[in-house]
Amino acid sequence: MTKPYVFIMRKLPEDVVAPLSAIAEVEMWPHEDVAVPRDVLAEKAKRAAAILPMVSDPIDEEVLSACPALKVVANMGVGYDNIDVPAATRRGIVVCNTPDVLTDTTADLTFALLLAAARRLVEAAEFLKEGKWKSWSPFLLAGADVHHKTIGIVGMGNIGQAVAKRAKGFDMNVLYYNRSRRPEAEERLGAIYRPFFDLLAESDFVVCLTPLTPETRHLFNREAFRHMKPSAIFINAARGAVVDEQALYEALVHGEIAAAGLDVFEKEPVDPAHPLVSLPNVVALPHIGSATHETRRAMMTLARDNIIAVLEGRPPLTPVNRPS
Repeated sequence: MTKPYVFIMRKLPEDVVAPLSAIAEVEMWPHEDVAVPRDVLAEKAKRAAAILPMVSDPIDEEVLSACPALKVVANMGVGYDNIDVPAATRRGIVVCNTPDVLTDTTADLTFALLLAAARRLVEAAEFLKEGKWKSWSPFLLAGADVHHKTIGIVGMGNIGQAVAKRAKGFDMNVLYYNRSRRPEAEERLGAIYRPFFDLLAESDFVVCLTPLTPETRHLFNREAFRHMKPSAIFINAARGAVVDEQALYEALVHGEIAAAGLDVFEKEPVDPAHPLVSLPNVVALPHIGSATHETRRAMMTLARDNIIAVLEGRPPLTPVNRPS
């Protein structure tokens, strides 16, 4: 009996792939840090029963329509805006993601980004390395306190709630905005619901953790930044396209907000010449929210196990759609 063919779109550790190789013919793109070219993907996808992409790999209708044997797309990431889920559902293709296993790791990075932006850590490290530290002075690289401030979390899913938990450890007042109220977070974390613009106006730190959807694209636009305090610090660890980057740049340059910490950009990898990257009051990171050895291996393993389940005729562990 011919084994089903599986295409993995980055090089993964052999020990992670081994259980899948036992039931399928597995081909891995041989590079960890180079994306699969579009023409190569189109060719490989023609006979694939399963594809394992990264969150940066677009799996759109054009790709899906060329995959007559495709049963499952197992995304390595909690977000899946890189996949045309309605198109997959129409074709009976299961789409899976890797939630939960990266919640705490991403929350750690989000709060680290908040701290770095507030206390100007990257700027201070570069100041020292460039030999600019000549003496102590009262306001040398003075930043903003985090403790006892108000944090406004936009997107109160699992990661948002994990960030709120960390914020409580800093004695912060936690506000949140979400498409639907989260009574359990309100009770467990003392989080207080606010309408979107009220949250922006009251918060010292605004943290974006909302998924990218048609409704949230450019949610943070010129109007949103003008509702924030001039001392506010904006953090985005969700998706780049939730933010109008030109509006953010103008808000930072004109002093409408104080600083930003960004782990994501609308176009990735971001150009080093991007205007936001050049600003001294921006901490910019290369989308490393879940980047620890432990968590990335857990994500790979969950994506692999989703594929194995579908190929063996069992329900996937973490589906995001339910094709008929």
